[in-house]
Amino acid sequence: MRGRRGVMHYLRQNIAANDKVIWMHCASLGEFEQGRPLLEAIRSQYPTYRILLTFFSPSGYEVQKNYPGVDWVCYLPLDGPRTAKEFLELTHPDLVIFVKYEFWFFYLKKIFYQKIPLLLVSALFRENMNFFRWYGALSRKMLGRFQHVFVQNESSLQLLEPLGIRPISSVAGDTRFDRVLTIADRSLPVEGIDTFLEGRPVLVAGSTWPADERTIREALSDPSLATLKLIIAPHELSAAHLRALHLLFKDAIQYSQWNKEKTEARVLIMDNYGMLSRLYRHGTMAYVGGGLHKAGIHNTLEAAVYSIPVIVGPYHQKHAEATDLIRRGGAFTFTEETSATGLKKILCDLLYQTEQCKIAGQIAGQYVKENAGATQRILDYIQEKRLLIN
Repeated sequence: MRGRRGVMHYLRQNIAANDKVIWMHCASLGEFEQGRPLLEAIRSQYPTYRILLTFFSPSGYEVQKNYPGVDWVCYLPLDGPRTAKEFLELTHPDLVIFVKYEFWFFYLKKIFYQKIPLLLVSALFRENMNFFRWYGALSRKMLGRFQHVFVQNESSLQLLEPLGIRPISSVAGDTRFDRVLTIADRSLPVEGIDTFLEGRPVLVAGSTWPADERTIREALSDPSLATLKLIIAPHELSAAHLRALHLLFKDAIQYSQWNKEKTEARVLIMDNYGMLSRLYRHGTMAYVGGGLHKAGIHNTLEAAVYSIPVIVGPYHQKHAEATDLIRRGGAFTFTEETSATGLKKILCDLLYQTEQCKIAGQIAGQYVKENAGATQRILDYIQEKRLLIN
């Protein structure tokens, strides 16, 4: 609420009446990462336009408020008829792009009535969502406000068929595939990691929660996995959590406190943000956290792009890329009841059956490459419909 104070004043002071504006809205950081490839492609292809990026959540805004790829970053004022009218008067966008799950009734209504081109990108639908319930008339009405809905997969498109949305929908794919390929192509190795590994195999565990960390600790206590090193990048970096990690992993060192010279430590704790996507390139295998509670797993594509096997917890069903990777053999999972023993078996199989590990990694990497291209498909639509003109 504090962050939203003064947003209208900020817009009034910074956006001129003659600015040509593209507005992209993301709920949070994850949606921003999905929208970012498209945003950067538009920036490159249509340099005469200026870009406004809005967030609903502090976890998106606080991380990206200084993002240099756009002209303005702010919170989206809370939805309402007067607010939406004033916001659109101040920003006067030529094109509006919402990412994945954002549906605000009055914003969508005003955009629609003002005949501003409105796109929904990287959308993902499941049959238990409001749109497909008997009480979902209002949600269905909001979907009809979009000029075009770009969905991630065929199952989402099929769900839209009975709603009459099919004529304005198409499968573009998930722009996150484009994003991780760009990151992998541009990223450099993390300083000191090769020294830490000393040629030994390593499990890179990213975005972990306490339940993940306890399970990993129990699995790695088995003597058969003694040669396997661990790099862990926790989701939360509070002082209390770092202390808890040191209690859990007695032989751990923190990256910021290590002099990057040879060490006997088996476990390296990454105590900074922003390195995880680069860290995965060093992995023999990856564990992506979040799958031991119902909130769900984090981004598996960040690891899969480096052609290494991916391991996730049992709560991964909401993530199409995780279920696809498991089905293809590029990722592995275990049950909640046998979490530590299940993880230990997967790690042993990958560690000692090197050919299986290699094949699984190749499947993961190929999966990412096969699903790239969503950004270009959306750009092609924008060009075909002449929604933006240089």
